[in-house]
Amino acid sequence: EYDLSLMIPDESKSFNEHGILPYNPTSAWNSCRFQALADAYGFTLDTPLCDLTPEQKDVLLNGSEKVLHWVYHKQSGTGMSEYNQPWQGILSDMRRRYVEAWGDQMKTSLEKYMSHNTCSCCHGKRLRPEALGVTVGGKNIYELTELSVSQTIDFFNGLKLSDSEMKIAGQVLKEIRSRLNFLKDVGLDYLTLERAAETLSGGEAQRIRLATQIGSALCGVMYILDEPSIGLHQRDNQKLIDTLVHLRDQGNTVIVVEHDEQTLRTADYLIDIGPGAGIHGGNVVAAGTPEEVMKVAESATGRYLAGTLKMDIPSSRRSGNGNFLRVRGVTEHNLKNVSVDIPLGTFTCITGVSGSGKSTLMSDVIYPALSNKIMRSKLSVGAYQSIEGADAIDKVINIDQSPIGRTPRSNPATYVGVFDAIRDLFASLPESKANGFSKGRFSFNVKGGRCENCQGSGTITIEMNFLPDVFIQCDVCNGKRFNKETLDVLYKGKSINDVLNMSIEEACSFFASIPHIARKLETLKSVGLGYIELGQNALTLSGGEAQRVKLANELSRVSTGKTLYIMDEPTTGLHFADVKMLMEVIQRLVNQGNSVLMIEHNLDVICQADYIIDLGPEGGFRGGTIVASGTPEEVAGCEKSYTGQFIKDMLNSKKI
Repeated sequence: EYDLSLMIPDESKSFNEHGILPYNPTSAWNSCRFQALADAYGFTLDTPLCDLTPEQKDVLLNGSEKVLHWVYHKQSGTGMSEYNQPWQGILSDMRRRYVEAWGDQMKTSLEKYMSHNTCSCCHGKRLRPEALGVTVGGKNIYELTELSVSQTIDFFNGLKLSDSEMKIAGQVLKEIRSRLNFLKDVGLDYLTLERAAETLSGGEAQRIRLATQIGSALCGVMYILDEPSIGLHQRDNQKLIDTLVHLRDQGNTVIVVEHDEQTLRTADYLIDIGPGAGIHGGNVVAAGTPEEVMKVAESATGRYLAGTLKMDIPSSRRSGNGNFLRVRGVTEHNLKNVSVDIPLGTFTCITGVSGSGKSTLMSDVIYPALSNKIMRSKLSVGAYQSIEGADAIDKVINIDQSPIGRTPRSNPATYVGVFDAIRDLFASLPESKANGFSKGRFSFNVKGGRCENCQGSGTITIEMNFLPDVFIQCDVCNGKRFNKETLDVLYKGKSINDVLNMSIEEACSFFASIPHIARKLETLKSVGLGYIELGQNALTLSGGEAQRVKLANELSRVSTGKTLYIMDEPTTGLHFADVKMLMEVIQRLVNQGNSVLMIEHNLDVICQADYIIDLGPEGGFRGGTIVASGTPEEVAGCEKSYTGQFIKDMLNSKKI
């Protein structure tokens, strides 16, 4: 439904001050209609919305039977139209616009003014009273789906039926118990059955599909999985590995793209590709059993498995700058009145088994609450009582693995701002000045210098309707994005397209004599992205690469030392070597006085933290409490903490 707080976020503004966001006051159609309403009900379009009388506000929102007269002067100057109609109210008008909206883009633009509300008829139960009246074991179907997988297994195991009922339901019960146990076997026993699919993490969705395959009991099938361990705690990871081994033992072939050490050591055969990334990779460096790969000196994976490459345990932990972020009374989802004190000026990890409430605490409460308070955003915040200490932070930044752009025009150079400086350089060349070429001439977003056939993207988009769009190289510029006149302007023998096709490493050398360009390029190189091209299509960057581009962008800014960086499992998709490089960047941010708050399962990273907040003890309804908090050494001493047990083993073995 439409949400008035999103449509009218600031009631101190008037209509003319764009106080009603969906209605632009510069539109002639909007202004003439609203002026007719204002004239009829005794206010002006400069009246702050908070100063309207209850009647005026009701009419504005819900409409009136009174017939209004207005004249619409067409902006094109081709005439005018007269109208005599009742005012239908902005809520009714917006509902009509949504129903009549043509295309997904228009509907999406209207949906930003909407929020989800519980249905007043079924109260969120989705079914009619007749369907809810049917019960099994004293529970209707909605009450049953409210239970977690483990609770549902207990319910059906304890269900008592008569002989005649068992004849009817016996086979069905066998199937239900079997499928529920498949979900339990892949570590998803904490999920409730009515959980919406869009709220599942990528790892959870993948494991549900995996559970479906186990249930099919096929053999002779090749299964291909891309990092199934994403989002899994070490304790749950073993369950996943057992499932993959079970599939193999049924006579199937299982191929997994994976970085998890536990999974790599369990594999029958490893194929290690490298030795580096991008232009430095693409070769099979080693292949064989884990033991055989460990003996290959050129293999970074082998050296990490063998322990010759490792991350050192910090000799001391930061105590912080004396300020704390104090969050009190968090009750969102499964969190049970949780209160935490996060030391600022430190690297803090939130840990715990899958489903223990980590993302709820950080992403649903702490980040949006701070963003709304400090950055004046309007994000939805989960249930909590209070948050203190925000005055010690000047900004909060969420660095996730979402793409840095959604079109082929987006690239690392534009994201970190270095392309602006490069365009200034090309515009200052004598040849550019002689031809009257400005900075805009070297932009693929502006008419003039770009190829108009592809509008500067280098590719032509073919819409496939019900299938994903297909991109093909432009046949006019051959993917170079610019027209011939623009490409004829050269700096050190290189055109603007040649520069965009350089790797970050090449560009660092090429622009070494220009400090303000070289500094930003060196930052990209320092986060391990020297192999990617400066103008590489953002759509081709992995999640980990996109995240490191964002980190480089932050590192290139002048640090205030009062920023809080929020990250949710930044090591997803990263190799051991990349994790080490990422940690060096994160430690640099904290050394500048900033704070980093991160959800993480990677033990290498957790043992690098200054402070740990461990949630649990289990997932779902059995989680949602603070099990342990403190330095890694302190958490390792907590016997109730599953994370602590793994940290203890890691610290004792010195295997970092």
